[in-house]
Parts: sequence; structure tokens; C-alpha cells
Amino acid sequence: MMGSAEGKTVGSSDCWEIVHIPEKPPICPDHQPTVDVLASAIDAKHANTIVRKLNHIAPLEGLRHVKRIKKTFLDGGKSQLFVILCMDHGSNAESNYIPEDVLGLMNAYQLSTFTTKVCKYAATTKEEWEEQCKLWPTSFHPPTFNIDGITGFSEADSLSILKFMKHAVNMAKSGASLVNAAVIVDPLSGETVASSCDEVFYPGPKGSSKESCCSKDHETTIQGGPNEMGNDLSSNEAKQSYMEVSCLHPWGWLEQRLHSNSDSWHPLRHAAIVAIEASAARDRHLFPMNPQGADCVQEDQKVLAPTGSPLKRQKVKNDELSDCNMNGSRYDPTRPYLCTGYDIYFVWEPCAMCSMAIVHQRIRRVFYAFPNPNDGALGSVHRLQGERSLNHHYAVFRVMLPKEILD
Repeated sequence: MMGSAEGKTVGSSDCWEIVHIPEKPPICPDHQPTVDVLASAIDAKHANTIVRKLNHIAPLEGLRHVKRIKKTFLDGGKSQLFVILCMDHGSNAESNYIPEDVLGLMNAYQLSTFTTKVCKYAATTKEEWEEQCKLWPTSFHPPTFNIDGITGFSEADSLSILKFMKHAVNMAKSGASLVNAAVIVDPLSGETVASSCDEVFYPGPKGSSKESCCSKDHETTIQGGPNEMGNDLSSNEAKQSYMEVSCLHPWGWLEQRLHSNSDSWHPLRHAAIVAIEASAARDRHLFPMNPQGADCVQEDQKVLAPTGSPLKRQKVKNDELSDCNMNGSRYDPTRPYLCTGYDIYFVWEPCAMCSMAIVHQRIRRVFYAFPNPNDGALGSVHRLQGERSLNHHYAVFRVMLPKEILD
């Protein structure tokens, strides 16, 4: 799904598109990847016993979506059952190894094997599932998460998205060379929660520079206003290589350190990490700890978001948890829980480290302008948003900006 918004832009294009990046690369339902398995016809009266034994001696670890039994109807109304015995690794004698227990089962029930194909990955759509079952039955479980309601953009939403993306681009261009920038936004209030650039390498004494950067980000967070940054680059070489962009060149800090006399560097301070740190500082400022260390805020001391709109509320299981936690201290239900429900904007697609960091922060939507062919974790190299083992998933979008905006 995609949306677009028209308006004045920097560059040759007058239309910037917002394109959804799905959890896996688009695959035609009838061209899904397959793997070979060894199968055999079996007598229906032995089916349960054989399946139980196979699940124990030869589980289909990488093919949990594939059903073990296939039922085929023959001429005359009769049916025949087929069972998957194990993986078929090819014709090479060394690799075409059938486990000893499976061989024993084959001999016991006089099974004759043949090779067939099954789909390698679980279906994510009903169309994919229907095509998979033409080869061999599979199970279909619709995603437990969805992006309904957050992929369609009205004209006002599109203009807001483009505004924040342009803000990120201007931040990325504000220094002597291009870096990545991250902007965390509360979409309900339309406020900038935190915004930061890469701080892997910065001039000046390490302690003082770091304090200055944090103080600047904290000020931006509390005020919520856009930074007045839009200076052009001073180096044509930086425009071409983007060597200062941490997510594009995660080892670039090492080369800079070798060619610099300053020790003010930190390899992990990518834009996303610094922005998350600034967001946490904002929460500490708005919701200070009491002397006993409990997150307690009296009714007359509660602080609202910069515009006065209520902050997002953390979900709790019952009303009692909103008044008292396990150790008896008070809990303030208006305190944000990490970055739940927020959006984040990047100029360049984040790397795996940054993408996992925003998973832990419970970000709702991720927007980026340019792909990361080296280490991109949200579409270019990996697709972290499609990793089912994670306990949180966000929707990912690319905002198609004209390349000239970086000039």
C-alpha cells in the first residue's frame, strides 16, 4: 500500500511518495521458493503411529508450516495417504543421508520413497497458501499483528510525514558532512519528542562534547520545535561517499579515529541510539523520581506534553496497578512507556543495531528516505519487521525523496 502527497519540495520532483516496505520481499504466489523432501505412500491404518514416530526421530524443524500427511483422492473415490519422511538433500551420496531411525521405520513398514517439493516459507497471504497447497498441504496462520489503519495516509497525514522527514534531512545536512538523523515524533500530538544526528565521532574533549550534545537534544525534546538547520555541505567528496553516515559505514569510526588526534568518539552512538537516549531524558524531566526512588507524581505536579495534549498511557492489566505497584509505591498512569505509539524518521535506512533498538522501544512506525545497501535491516539487506520471533513489530515505510535534496 502506498500513499502520496503533493507539495513544494526541494529537487526536480513535485511528488513524494510514501511506500510501505512489507515484512518480506514480494513473491509471486506461484513462484515461491521450494525445498525437496523424501515422502512415501502409507497405509491409513498405520498413519498415526508413523507420524508420531517421525515427529520424534525426524522433526521438520525448518518446515513447521508443512503438514506431515497429504491425502490424495484417486479414481473411483478411493483415497491415498502420503507422509513426509525427512529432508532430501540432493543426489550427492554423502549429503543424501537418511537418518538410521528413518531407515528402520521404512523397513518396518516397507515404505518406498520418492522426492517431492514443498514450499520453503510459511504463507503470509491466503493467495500464497492456496498455491502452496497445490504442491503439499501447509498451515496458514494470518499474522498476529497487522498494519491496518496505519498504512493509509490522508493528505494531511502525508504532509505531516513529509514535514518531519524534511526536518530529519535538514538535520543530516547541518554539519560539515552528511550524517544520519533520527526524529522521534508523537503522531497524536504532532510534537517532536527527540531528534539527534550521529555522534559516533565529534570534536572537542570527550566529556564536554557529549554533555553539550545531550543538552542540545534535551532542549529540542522539551520545546518540541524544529531546529533551524539547513546548511549546505562543504565537501563534494562527502556527498558522494556518505562515509560519515554510521548506519551505512558502521566501521567508519575506526578509520576516523586513526586519522584524528581527538579521542572524542563512540562506535555505538548512531542517530537512533542518541535519539532514544534523548527521549528517555525527556521522560525523566517530565516525570521526576521522588526521593524514595518511586515514579511518583502528585496530582498538582503532573506535567503534560509541550502542547498540553495528554501523553500516551501505558496499558495496565487492572486499575489497582495504576495506583500501586508490587512494592507499594505509587504509579503514575500518565507516564509514557518507552516510545510506545511513536513514529521515528531516518534519512537513511537503519542498521540492525538501530532497528533492534527501536523494537525494544515499541516504536509504531518507521520512515526512512534512502536505502542502506550495506547494512540495511528494514528492506535492503534484512527485513527485521518480518521476524516473527520478536515480541514487537512496527510498520516500515520509505518516503521517496528526490536525491537532489541531499545537495
